[in-house]
Amino acid sequence: MSVGVSRAEGALRGLTKRVLVTGGAGFIASHVIVSLVEKYPNYVIINLDKLDYCASLTNLKTVSEKENYKFVQGDICEPNFIKELFETEQIDIVLHFAAQTHVDLSFWHKLEFNYVNVYGTYVLLRAAHKANVEKFVYVSTDEVYGGSCDKEFDESSPKQPTNPYATSKAAAECFVQSYWERYQVIPKFISLLQQNRKCCIHGSGLQKRNFLYASDVAEAFLTVLKKGQPGEIYNIGTSFAVSITQLAKELIHLIKNTSSEAEVEHWMDYVKDRPTNDMGYPMNSGKMYSLGWKPKVSWKEGIKKTIEWYQANFHNWKNPEKALEPFPVAGESI
Repeated sequence: MSVGVSRAEGALRGLTKRVLVTGGAGFIASHVIVSLVEKYPNYVIINLDKLDYCASLTNLKTVSEKENYKFVQGDICEPNFIKELFETEQIDIVLHFAAQTHVDLSFWHKLEFNYVNVYGTYVLLRAAHKANVEKFVYVSTDEVYGGSCDKEFDESSPKQPTNPYATSKAAAECFVQSYWERYQVIPKFISLLQQNRKCCIHGSGLQKRNFLYASDVAEAFLTVLKKGQPGEIYNIGTSFAVSITQLAKELIHLIKNTSSEAEVEHWMDYVKDRPTNDMGYPMNSGKMYSLGWKPKVSWKEGIKKTIEWYQANFHNWKNPEKALEPFPVAGESI
C-alpha cells in the first residue's frame, strides 16, 4: 500500500480540525476513523461513504455516538454534493480511501472502476483545492508498481500496473501528484470457508502477498498525518510475505480445525487465472520507518483476530456475494 500527501501545514496539534474520511465504512478506513475519534477528541471526524457492496458501519459502533464523529452517506462522483459538503463541513484534512477495490471485478467493470477511482478522486481534489484544505492524503495500492518476485519497490519506482484496478489507482495518483505540483484475498477466503465453500485460487497459487493487520495500517496513516512531508509518497508495508496457496492452507487449518492434508486440499479449488496476476509486491518501507512507524501485530495474532472479525461481521456487508465470485470462466464477457 502506498499513500501520497498533498498541501500540508504542520503536524496534527491540539487545534480543532475537521477531517473528512472517504470510504469510511470500509475495513481499513473504519479502523482509521476509530483511532482518530478516540485519539483526537478535539477533532471532528466526518465519515463519507456510499455504502456500496462490502461496506458496513458495524466497526464504527463504538464511536457512532461520539460528539466528534459524523456519518454522511454520499457519492464522491457527484460534484455538486461534494462541493456543498466541503463548504458546509469546512473540511481541513482529507483522507481519501473511497474506491472500487476488488481486482477480479475490475476485469468485468473497467469503466466503473475508472469512473469511481479516477473521476471520483478528481472531484475530491478539485473541491479540496477550492476549499484550500491543509492536507490531502490519497490511499493507493502496492499493485500500481506491477509484480515482482525479488525486486523491492520504493517510492521512486515506476508505475507499471497490470490489472484494471491498479491502472485506475495509478491514474488517480497522477491527479493527486499534479495537484501537488501546481495533489484484498483474506476476507474472501474466510467468508467462503465460513459458508462451506472452497477457496478459489487463481492459477498456480504461488503468487505472494504482504499483509498488515488493520490496526498497524491505521497507525501508519496517523503517522503520515502527523509527520508526513508535503508532496511525498510513503510505502506502508511489511517484509513478511505468504503465497496464496499457503494462505489458503493456514486459513483452512484454523477455520475448519483440521490437520489432515487431504482435507485441506478438499477445500482448495484452483480456478482459471486472471489475464495478468502479479507474483508479488515487495516494498521498501524505509521512509515510513524513518517517521517512527513499524508493524506491531504478528501474522499469527493478526490472522486469528481477522478470522474472528469476519465470523462476526460478514453478514453486515451489503451484497457481499459479489466480492466472492472467482474470475470469469471462458465464454463469459469481461
